Amino acid sequence: MLLLVSSYFFYCYWDWRFSVLLLTSTVVDFYIGKLVHKTNDQKKRKQYLWGSLLVNLGILGFFKYFNFFVDSFQTVFGTQFDYLHLSIILPVGISFYTFQTLSYTIDIYNRKLEPTNNIIDFALFVSFFPQLVAGPIERAKNLLPQLTKKLSPTKVQVKEGVNLVVMGLFRKVLIGDTAGRFVDHIFNDLHSYNSVEILFAVLIFGIQIYADFSGYSKIARGVAKLLGVELMINFSQPYLSRNITEFWRRWHISLSTWLRDYLYIPLGGSRKGKSRTYINLMITMLLGGLWHGASWNFVIWGALHGVFLSVHKLYLNYRGKRIEPSNTFSFGDIPRIIATFGLVSFTWLFFRSTSWESTELIFSKITDFQFSEYTLLFFQILIAYYSLSFLLDFLEHKFGQNFLLKIKNRAFSYGVLTMMFVITLLYMFQADPLPFIYFQF
Repeated sequence: MLLLVSSYFFYCYWDWRFSVLLLTSTVVDFYIGKLVHKTNDQKKRKQYLWGSLLVNLGILGFFKYFNFFVDSFQTVFGTQFDYLHLSIILPVGISFYTFQTLSYTIDIYNRKLEPTNNIIDFALFVSFFPQLVAGPIERAKNLLPQLTKKLSPTKVQVKEGVNLVVMGLFRKVLIGDTAGRFVDHIFNDLHSYNSVEILFAVLIFGIQIYADFSGYSKIARGVAKLLGVELMINFSQPYLSRNITEFWRRWHISLSTWLRDYLYIPLGGSRKGKSRTYINLMITMLLGGLWHGASWNFVIWGALHGVFLSVHKLYLNYRGKRIEPSNTFSFGDIPRIIATFGLVSFTWLFFRSTSWESTELIFSKITDFQFSEYTLLFFQILIAYYSLSFLLDFLEHKFGQNFLLKIKNRAFSYGVLTMMFVITLLYMFQADPLPFIYFQF
């Protein structure tokens, strides 16, 4: 009850009015989950499931996509619908908790989960504050059983929790925010910059969004550990991926697995022939792009990833190969890692651009390539950020996410953590931290 009240206080601190939406999704899915479980009538079970989908996706669609669809209809039909535009505030974290509560009902419908009888436990599962506003998107089978027990963090969890919070803050503030200031400065005034500077902004944005989002995920997991709760890992060194398929197994894992289990597989996955497989991939990634925001730029971003995934799958089928999960890297993997990173970086252009006009301007500036007097300086800055980011990823890959705790000399280990925390705080006192990027989704 204490955690539930704290979680709602946390959410209401932003805007108390939108806690009604959070409560609505909670109550609807709690009772629909029980109804779906009780009846064996398949027709009724489907009706209940559709009820959950309509309520949850209806709320999400209205608050996130209403004006987007109005604008799209205006463009397609050439009719003015300005009077339909509403001043709608996007509730923070609505995409995350909507997917989380939907997974509960769908799992019960698929008989993979039994409903909880305690609405307090379920309400806490939906609103658990560390991961409420930006994930990871947890499954009930992992999180709910933990919340039904008396939470008592172990010494190991406390150590790992502190380590994750510090590492997350360091990534978000010292890497993500500082990189973000370059990105914002250039993207907010594209006309004043030339090819090298805009290309630099696109490439450094890849570092910003990774440091920002993976930093948040670490903080969320760390805070949860301090409460005795284990959340799933959301990132696994995605920029070390050797192909685009592997990238989506390492990037925003909670979303990619959600889309796989609740969209791609129900559509038929790869079970209905090759053509249908590629169509299913495209639908999944298009909707995955739209999940990120009400903008055609996000749809294009998702479409590009859908095309890349389809081409890679086509190549594997042609060669008669399958991707086997592997955490071992060799020198020969470097060209593939660079190529994959290049493809991902190209798609970030659409993700960061605020409008199609901005995207066209970026392309025109890059294609009409011109060097800058600051080319060398920008290159040095880029190398510095990439080196630090890849060094942290390499250490996590080699020794695990709590690699600092594995140093035998505890004084040295705790000293490094303290130093990182103090440096982060000093920077935060000097400059206001930028908002977490994924708060807007």
